[in-house]
Amino acid sequence: MSLLEQHLASLYQLAVSFDGAVLGVALAYTAVRSFLDFRYTSNALGKVRNAPQLKVSDLRALLDEKQSQPSDQEQNSRLVIVRGQVEAKSAVDGINWKTLMYSNDILVSESGDKAVILEQRKAFLYNEWRDLFGWTPDIRAIFGRSLKTSEPSSLRTVPFILVEGDRWPQSDYIIVNMDGSRQPLPLTTAYQRLELANVSPFTFLQAMFGLKCPIGVLAEEKILPLGKDISAVGICSFKNGIPEIKSCKDLPYFLSEKTKDLMVVDLVNRSKILFWSGIVLGSLSIGILGYAIVRNWNRWKDRQQRMSRQLTEAPSDDADSQIGSDEDVAGDIPDGQLCVVCLTRRRISAFNPCGHLVCCRRCAISVEREASPKCPVCRMTVRSSMRIYFS
Repeated sequence: MSLLEQHLASLYQLAVSFDGAVLGVALAYTAVRSFLDFRYTSNALGKVRNAPQLKVSDLRALLDEKQSQPSDQEQNSRLVIVRGQVEAKSAVDGINWKTLMYSNDILVSESGDKAVILEQRKAFLYNEWRDLFGWTPDIRAIFGRSLKTSEPSSLRTVPFILVEGDRWPQSDYIIVNMDGSRQPLPLTTAYQRLELANVSPFTFLQAMFGLKCPIGVLAEEKILPLGKDISAVGICSFKNGIPEIKSCKDLPYFLSEKTKDLMVVDLVNRSKILFWSGIVLGSLSIGILGYAIVRNWNRWKDRQQRMSRQLTEAPSDDADSQIGSDEDVAGDIPDGQLCVVCLTRRRISAFNPCGHLVCCRRCAISVEREASPKCPVCRMTVRSSMRIYFS
């Protein structure tokens, strides 16, 4: 059994413990998270629907440029959706385009593409076979599994703007402020290189006996190239007379390839999935927790009934023995038949498994109720006691 299967077996045993109460609590937690995500997605859907979709040239007509002081900047800010092409901010700062690829105002990937955002990542690839030669009852284990472990990526950005592609460079522009943005970026894979690992006999033994077998290192670069059409969803305001847009933490989008209509459709589908998954998981958690509560309540009642029966069994048996026969009186019982614990009543109970008949019924029950019950004669662990009837 591989390490993954051992972890899955442990998780299964934990989930079904306490008659599924742990599983019910986990489902309830997932349902609550689904409803919280549904609330967040619904709020984002309402904001995206109400946000106007504008061109870069229409921003000045929407926002008042005269009230651009820092004290009034928050009042003039508004959530908008701007569609445009990506250009480096150095294009409007008077830098010669021939020197852009040699300066720090633009990024160049390994493939030679110019970009404003460059993400580099390395992934270590492994191949794992489970059990000897991969022969297991699980058909999926016959073939090797590909595993990928990624290192933290490096992200480099340069200041960039959005422009209207058909009117550039005569059109207006809007500055994209990336500060505090945590939303996913619409990056394009521009370069991939796979470096194979050196294979040795030890590597073959690793793969044969279920250990990770290194395949190679996959290096890839993702970029946001110049001239790409994207949509920016965020808070738009004027800074020094120039429109600027920054991300809104209440929205799942900031820079996206989707238009406003596609964003609305995506948020509607996501909200439906979250809502119904919360309903289904909540119903399952209620059913499982109700079943676990009923089962544990019944067990607790059975335990209480057994304890009450044990408490009332000893006095009733002793009373029956005293009423039924005069031989239990201490004066009429020979010394060899007296209980070795109380020395007042006849020996009528034998212990299991040793079989010693040395106690009366009341003292035998008292011995059974001890934390570690042992026979008074041989000190063997006592499982139960049995009353002996003499004819």
